Amino acid sequence: MRRIRPFRWMVVIFVAMVAIVACNGQDSQPYSETFDNPGSWSSGDDTYTEGKIVDGVYDLLIKGDDVSRWASAGEDFKDGLYQVEATQVEGPLDNGLGMLIRAETDIGDFYLFKISGDGYVWIGRYRSESEEQPIIGDHWFESTAVKQGLNQTNKLSVQAESGNMVFYVNDQEVGRVTDNNFEQGDIGLFAQTLGLGGVRVHFDNFTVTPLIK
Repeated sequence: MRRIRPFRWMVVIFVAMVAIVACNGQDSQPYSETFDNPGSWSSGDDTYTEGKIVDGVYDLLIKGDDVSRWASAGEDFKDGLYQVEATQVEGPLDNGLGMLIRAETDIGDFYLFKISGDGYVWIGRYRSESEEQPIIGDHWFESTAVKQGLNQTNKLSVQAESGNMVFYVNDQEVGRVTDNNFEQGDIGLFAQTLGLGGVRVHFDNFTVTPLIK
């Protein structure tokens, strides 16, 4: 059984140095980030974490114990199919890695969809100055859809239309929910250590595809 710890946010936010685009979101425009160029994604390093675009991936390293960090794109989206590929290349498998959607990263509000290297899924939301809140299940739940271990690439997808969201790991549905707390916002990459540090994740091919209406 997966260990459950009280979540302790030791986060240093990479602030994207770009302006947020039109306030109604980019629903009609497809978005694709292959991380072949620096682009607008936030990056940097400190005592606990390091994030950078290198060799065609976003390389996010969590050096500290029980530390979380996210990097944002400086974009604004509402409805769409969100997808990203995540590959853990180093570190303990007791961790979290995934993506943020509809995020206001400057204040710390977002939906968070993450998996672990040992085969678990967590889906919920986070509000600044409060605890993270699962919106599917009570906490982490085990799923055979997750490819476990190092150097395994997992594709995370979220189909979001208004408050209706369906979550997939490697094209297998792992949950669906209606939640209207956040209507639009930025996208981001996320990684955390749930014990020992040294978790390194490579992210690639972040896309947002408009829904056909």
